[in-house]
Amino acid sequence: MKDKTPKKVFTVADYLLTRLKQLNVTEVFQIPGDYVKHFTQSLEHFDGIETIGTSNELDAAYAADAYGRTRGLAAVSLQYGVSTYSALNAIAGAYVERSPVVVISATPGADARQIGDMYNVLYHHSTGNLNADQEIFEHVTVAADTLSTSVGAAKKIDDLIVAAITHQRPVYIACYKEVWGEPCQKPSKKKLEPIVSKSKKAALKNAVTQAWTKINQAKSPLIFAGVEILRHGLTKELSELIKVSGMLYTTTSLGKTVLDEKGDKFIGTYSDQASIPEVLGCVEVSDCFINLGTIITDDYLWFVENKFADMIISTTQEMRVGYFTYERVTLKDFMLALIERFKDDKGYPLKTKAPKQPKFPEPWMSNSDPKFNKKPETITFNRFFEHSMQFLKKENMLDDIIMTFGVSSSMYVATNAYGLSKNSYISSAAWQCIGFETGAASGAQLGSGKRAWTVSGDGGFMMIAQALSTLVKYKLNSVIFVMNNGVYAIEQVFVDMNSFKAGPQYKFDTFDILPRWDYQALAKAFGAHSYKAKTIAELNAVLKKLKTKTNLPTLVEIVIPEKDLPKQMERIGNE
Repeated sequence: MKDKTPKKVFTVADYLLTRLKQLNVTEVFQIPGDYVKHFTQSLEHFDGIETIGTSNELDAAYAADAYGRTRGLAAVSLQYGVSTYSALNAIAGAYVERSPVVVISATPGADARQIGDMYNVLYHHSTGNLNADQEIFEHVTVAADTLSTSVGAAKKIDDLIVAAITHQRPVYIACYKEVWGEPCQKPSKKKLEPIVSKSKKAALKNAVTQAWTKINQAKSPLIFAGVEILRHGLTKELSELIKVSGMLYTTTSLGKTVLDEKGDKFIGTYSDQASIPEVLGCVEVSDCFINLGTIITDDYLWFVENKFADMIISTTQEMRVGYFTYERVTLKDFMLALIERFKDDKGYPLKTKAPKQPKFPEPWMSNSDPKFNKKPETITFNRFFEHSMQFLKKENMLDDIIMTFGVSSSMYVATNAYGLSKNSYISSAAWQCIGFETGAASGAQLGSGKRAWTVSGDGGFMMIAQALSTLVKYKLNSVIFVMNNGVYAIEQVFVDMNSFKAGPQYKFDTFDILPRWDYQALAKAFGAHSYKAKTIAELNAVLKKLKTKTNLPTLVEIVIPEKDLPKQMERIGNE
């Protein structure tokens, strides 16, 4: 007797999910909604991809961003209008900082559009312009499309995913409500691949020749590596260039951990005035910078204003040597051609002067706020990192964690860290979003398979505290340190740094003062573990407890003085 159970129809949603799974996307972050129900229902029952239902849209999109940075591609499913607009900030950050996220949504369908036109009906979640979602997301994606039919849907989906992995940036795909559930052919078993652009031979030759001349004329050349090296899988080429050239290298804040930092050529991260003085010294005396995959933000204005003519810069956006620019020269081709210049006819490295890695003093003690020198048990930003980094190194945990940072004093202080593993430092260093770090924790942990080690400002945590609930829901043992000084300290630095002076006459602006939260009670409400540390002794005790195996996140409140001003931030503020 024949089985009369109807066969499941393979749909447009199934096609997209299959393509994502082929590219190792095994989790999709989601906010449900009626318009997108056909996609979410397919996702619910799709074999090999887990639905991660988050607390809100920023939580979902921050997580997807971090997942994309660690896994190579991510996806977030959102409701039309009210949901996509809420996630826009996070997707903009992914766009700026080169994280490939597929933004999935749905719009009112063909029937709704007909009724809307006939009777002048305003559909829920709509501004009245049913194309507004796509129009807005076109500004923060490399490709955006809304499918009105299943005809041609497969090719459009493929094109969008290829754009995401080629440019390592977000794309937006929506369907009319009914289209996600319409029948579709199955994709080929061959996974999609990025488009590989080739350089124009003459332009590449000219660029490399000019760069080689500049390097040979320089007395102190330095490699300056950025995040695009990680995103586009060029770490092997970077390692080879460092090896054959014998040069030292530094990274941007966004590109920190582009390589394993335990190598003998890493001088430390260059984060302008937040850098330790020895790194600043190396940058100041260098007369040739080989910038590879770097995104230069206004954090580096001194660098640009003083070293523009000394730069060789090769990114996905430009190729420049000094004042000369070259069209159609790819980052990979330039790196490979430059590597060959450092080899003789037999392929052996040329004899070059290979400077030794300078020995730098510890970065924390010398950068701690001197107001607290007579209070050695008081936790300051620098003392927190001093003791937590000692702990991680002593316990051999540096290879097992992934750090996440939004823009905060902690992010800048943390750039001084040495010894981190490759791709273990995720930050909002270019988009500079407060709160990113806590939302990113789940995506960073799921994407990398490592324990998220998140250091959040209290103001940033307040913006997205519900993300702790997501960590509990999916039994992720992330650690969230909340640096509780009761103020938006990083904002006050740029408003009026005199507020950090000792004495009651120096006060923070009212708008930078935060409400007081009971973090232990909050953690209990969400079902997470929690600790509190007010002294160095308590901090060290808590760190030891974090070794205990658990399947729940831990919130750690770190109490620091309101007026603790790390010297890293003081130098930035004075600049």
